[in-house]
Amino acid sequence: MNDICKISVCQIRTELDADETMRKAEAFVARAAKSGADFAVLPEMFNCPYSSRYFRHFAAQGHDRAVAAMSKWAKDNGIWLVGGSVPEVEGESLYNTCFVFDRQGRIAAKHRKIHLFDVDIPGMRFHESSTFSSGKDITVFDTEFGRMGAAICFDVRFPELFRAMAVRGARVIFLPAQFNMTTGPAHWADTLKIRAVDNELFFIGAAAARYEGFDYECWGHSAVYDPYGSCLASADETEQILYAEIDLSRVDEVRAQLPTFLRLRRDVYTVAE
Repeated sequence: MNDICKISVCQIRTELDADETMRKAEAFVARAAKSGADFAVLPEMFNCPYSSRYFRHFAAQGHDRAVAAMSKWAKDNGIWLVGGSVPEVEGESLYNTCFVFDRQGRIAAKHRKIHLFDVDIPGMRFHESSTFSSGKDITVFDTEFGRMGAAICFDVRFPELFRAMAVRGARVIFLPAQFNMTTGPAHWADTLKIRAVDNELFFIGAAAARYEGFDYECWGHSAVYDPYGSCLASADETEQILYAEIDLSRVDEVRAQLPTFLRLRRDVYTVAE
């Protein structure tokens, strides 16, 4: 099993023109692969403007097109692709879904956002559940670097989910997201760091670039944290590719220094394994 891998976060801005966004995403993934990245990560709803008035319209175009395109990008570039998320249609239900592809373009995992973003905070009222159905599965997948996990945005506020991934063997967790201009500066970096520290693993927050003046402005600031809570790389709000080389042996090193997982009181509490 390889311990050293290079992560790239493609922090792109989603355009109203779906074709333009897809061309941009393809170019970013190709650039990441050319730089030697093993993983490329896209943001939440990377192919669809993050606004309730666009979700069903873009979903009507079908998620199969986006899935086929991402599969091709992964295969053509020989890279693992964590495909942010797209609107996925199944029957009458619509899901906010992250597809993960291996280097051959095969679907290695699919995570449907479990916790939907229903909030009423100063300056914002947003009810994702008025459009989407919630997922029910904890998502981990195997790579040549070991087991990894995926979740989406608001999922990050529920620590039990990430402990469940960790006890299932995840050493890296990817979080495509779009924190807003209220919660972003207040909680984004701290929450990513805390989840990394809680579970002594690498945590990758993949945000969208900011679209100023749009219905929903994303905070941006993608970041990568190591198992000790050190920030290995971070972005601002603009379009860019964020790179970080991670050493998976660091997980074992930190867990030996701070043996949290040897001290779990499963006789008092537990999470799904």
